[in-house]
Amino acid sequence: MRSSFLALCHWLDRATAVVCGVACGVLTLSVLAIVVARFGFHAGRIELQNLAGYAFAVMLILAVPYTLARDGHVRVEVLSERLSPAYLRRADTVALLLFLIPVFGLMGWAFLPDLIYSWSIREGSLETGGLGGVYLVKTMLPVAAVLTILQGTAAVLRTHEAAR
Repeated sequence: MRSSFLALCHWLDRATAVVCGVACGVLTLSVLAIVVARFGFHAGRIELQNLAGYAFAVMLILAVPYTLARDGHVRVEVLSERLSPAYLRRADTVALLLFLIPVFGLMGWAFLPDLIYSWSIREGSLETGGLGGVYLVKTMLPVAAVLTILQGTAAVLRTHEAAR
């Protein structure tokens, strides 16, 4: 069961990495196109600006579970370098149970009414002539919350497994 869960989390992490990479590429190309159009041809497209914003939002929110899966998060403990690995494992478990799961669970749950409304009206850009699909970008928030909870749980399980 544990190995299946960890395999699933590994696969989800790879999928998240691909989506983040694509979003980064789209962001780079759209910003480049905006700059060339604006300064080279004195023209602009609101759709490109929306695309850059959407790509940035997706990349930013999915970077949270991606970073957590690589143990790249910032530790607030100043003394953690001097503490034993057993203590750090217990601290990670407590942090997962008391902070990560409740905070990201609440974040996903509290956002659901807004997300449901956004899907019901197929929310689009606020700007006239902008891109539609804001509801798709908003969907990334609860998806990232679930992915963060899964990656945090997987990190704790991997740490405890390595300690055995």
